[in-house]
Amino acid sequence: MVDYHASNNQSSSGHMEQENDWDRDLLLDPAWEKQQRKTFTAWCNSHLRKSGTQIENIEEDFRDGLKLMLLLEVIAGERLPKPERGKMRVHKINNVNKALDFIASKGVKLVSIGAEEIVDGNAKMTLGMIWTIILRFAIQDISVEETSAKEGLLLWCQRKTAPYKNVNVQNFHMSWKDGLAFNALIHRHRPDLIDYDSLRKDDPVTNLNNAFEVAEKHLDIPKMLDAEDIVGTLRPDEKAIMTYVSCFYHAFSGAQKAETAANRICKVLAVNQENEQMMEDYEKLASELLEWIRRTIPWLENRTQEKTVNDMQAKQEDFRDYRCVHKPPKVQEKCQLEISFNTLQTKLRLSNRPAFMPSEGRMVSDINGAWHTLEGAEKGYEEWILSEIRRLERLEHLAEKFHQKAAIHESWTDGKEAMLTQKDYETSTLSEVKALLRKHEAFESDLAAHQDRVEQIAAIAQELNELDYYDSASVNARCQKICDQWDTLGAFTHGRKESLERTEKQLESIDELYLEYAKRAAPFNNWMEGAMEDLQDMFIVHNIEEIQGLITAHEQFKSTLAEANKEREAIQAIQAEVQKIAQSNGIKLSGSNPYTTITPQSIDSKWEKAMDMVPLRDTALQGELNKQNSNDTLRAKFATQANTVGAYIQAKMEEIGRISIEMNGTLEDQLTSLKEYQKTIMSYMPEINTLEGYHQHIQEALIFDNQYTSYSMEHLRVGWEQLLTTIARTINEVENQILTRDAKGISQEQLYEYRASFNHFDKDHSGALMAEEFKACLISLGYDVENDKQKRSGQMVSEDFRALLISTGNSLGDSEFARIMSIVDPNGSGAVTFQAFIDFMSRETTDTDTADQVIASFKILAADKTFITAEELRRELPPDQAEYCIARMAPYVGADAVPGALDYMSFSTALYGESDL
Repeated sequence: MVDYHASNNQSSSGHMEQENDWDRDLLLDPAWEKQQRKTFTAWCNSHLRKSGTQIENIEEDFRDGLKLMLLLEVIAGERLPKPERGKMRVHKINNVNKALDFIASKGVKLVSIGAEEIVDGNAKMTLGMIWTIILRFAIQDISVEETSAKEGLLLWCQRKTAPYKNVNVQNFHMSWKDGLAFNALIHRHRPDLIDYDSLRKDDPVTNLNNAFEVAEKHLDIPKMLDAEDIVGTLRPDEKAIMTYVSCFYHAFSGAQKAETAANRICKVLAVNQENEQMMEDYEKLASELLEWIRRTIPWLENRTQEKTVNDMQAKQEDFRDYRCVHKPPKVQEKCQLEISFNTLQTKLRLSNRPAFMPSEGRMVSDINGAWHTLEGAEKGYEEWILSEIRRLERLEHLAEKFHQKAAIHESWTDGKEAMLTQKDYETSTLSEVKALLRKHEAFESDLAAHQDRVEQIAAIAQELNELDYYDSASVNARCQKICDQWDTLGAFTHGRKESLERTEKQLESIDELYLEYAKRAAPFNNWMEGAMEDLQDMFIVHNIEEIQGLITAHEQFKSTLAEANKEREAIQAIQAEVQKIAQSNGIKLSGSNPYTTITPQSIDSKWEKAMDMVPLRDTALQGELNKQNSNDTLRAKFATQANTVGAYIQAKMEEIGRISIEMNGTLEDQLTSLKEYQKTIMSYMPEINTLEGYHQHIQEALIFDNQYTSYSMEHLRVGWEQLLTTIARTINEVENQILTRDAKGISQEQLYEYRASFNHFDKDHSGALMAEEFKACLISLGYDVENDKQKRSGQMVSEDFRALLISTGNSLGDSEFARIMSIVDPNGSGAVTFQAFIDFMSRETTDTDTADQVIASFKILAADKTFITAEELRRELPPDQAEYCIARMAPYVGADAVPGALDYMSFSTALYGESDL
């Protein structure tokens, strides 16, 4: 026989000692023993039925120790050592000893109760052991106003039955004999089940049966005694009555716990529902913004070329409309999206929920990335439009120049092939052949002079092809025709020269004066044609220097006119000399100069036309000079406004950085000041609009550079948007601090302390602390984490702080600091923002709900089961939150599952991010 008294003397001395002193003589009373058998058997079966079994004979069914171990596992909720399945006596003794060891481990002293007596079926010892179990697991934890278990249970009964007539509970035997006390307990908690006024004190059997039947049917309390057993006994068994009454205590005390648990769950679910709505709103707004970006980028990346400058300018006007009308609302949506995301994350942290992770592709960083891509596409599209306008202007100029030169050349070549292929020299005299030969030499000179024009025509056609001119096909065809004709002219010229040279040997020379005239007139005529062509040449310039260069070149050309006029007079003098010789020698001229088709009249006519073109060219150049001066004025106006706006934006960006660090007063005062500051900034918007107007004038004037300022309109737009976004973020940060302070109960003084410490270590005023700066900040606040379980309790005194620095080597524990960094910097960026710092400090100094608390609440609603049913949820929770749980709880798959069982444990952990919901 094992004596457990010695091995458990460390248990508390006040633990039910009067109940543990088992009076063996009392068990000899047959009436009491019968009552205890019934009560203890029913009590055991009320727990064993949870595992699908029961006992019939209390001293027989516990002899092998198997159901005894199972009973202890059910009521304690713990696993016992694996039982032995053998049928021999030693196996049974070992199993009973395992059960007794477990009872002893719970602080219960078992006096003179041994495994052999239980195995032998000793009824007295078995009942004593069961009573000890009932005391430990059903009665010991009952305490009212710091009384012992028995006194607490008695006091609870007295308070609950005090208002009822004919009920005076003073003990656990005679006070219960008439049955009114049992009925009073039920009526006090469930008045709908008992008609107390109809009960009579002189009818104890009816009273007892009524209470026992109602308890069994409606309260799930098994019938442990018969009314006749109590009434027929002089003094009912105290232990049986206590066991029965304890079941009523646990049944009714669970109702209050269920109400508390339901309230806790309602609060948790309300927070979760609000957060889910914010998440859905974020996802929707993010999707719409990303979809707009997705639709807009292909339009900005479209590089379909237009044929004319007007068509490209229409595209430029569409782009300007996008910039001024369509994009600004999206900028506001992007800012609001970031603010909503930060507010949601703050609420999740304050309610001890996991951080919100948007669906793939909808993170704030993804939206910023898409926005950056959009702005890159904008910049590329604007640059492309401007370059296309330049290209088309260049193309139109080149095309017009090509057709002009081609027309002049075609006019010159008209009839040349017929001239070169005629056989006039075959019937000509010697003088005529010499004339033909000299004429041909002059033509060759003229042909060589036109070679440069042909090369220019080919070069212009090649440039039009390289610039992708839309009508390149017709240009190429015309250019090819000119080149083929030029080759033919060359071949015909070479053939005619050979023919004339063969004939020249048989003929005399031709008049030298005619020849000299022809040789000098041809290049001069070609010079005049080139001069006329240059005077009519179109020009495109973009600044004053370029137009001044053209004016200088024109002035140089005019300076050569006097010398050219001398050459013209000299050529005309040759023709006059021919007339003079012919008249003086009686020579009858046969007609025009045989060596050239250029007449003195044509030379004079072209000279007069060229002189008329000179003042027209002067006027055109002067008009362009005036235009460029006007453009330079536009540049200066834009530069003056741009330099003012740029300096303003830069100053305000620096100022808002200082304000966010140096703000004083309450958070509400800070918020009011920031919003007033925001209004001040927005009042500067007319200056931005003025600058946009100047910029539009510059673009309409096709001005592409500005030497008076380093600011571009795009640069200033981005700076202005960044300034507005920075102010909005600073306001949102203060709003989140107010939300944190109100939710966590942080005082204004604590926030000042946190802000002062943060600013002290934020040396570069970047608004974030590096890892080492953050560590030093925590140490300065007295946060000691060498012991991972220690939490911050307040500002340290100087001696404690000095001891901390010495003991930690002026640094935090590596493992604890790594844990803290994983909380405040989950992305591993190496920097800690002030909001993350505030969230961490508030979390360390306040209590929050946990997943274990919610699981414990659900367990109460489920009557200690490991699962819960939809019926139980609808009974205990408000309808909307009950349906919320039912829709999200996974089916329970344990061995003890029933149809419709739901898993509340995985649901509770999912609420706090410990598993997937």
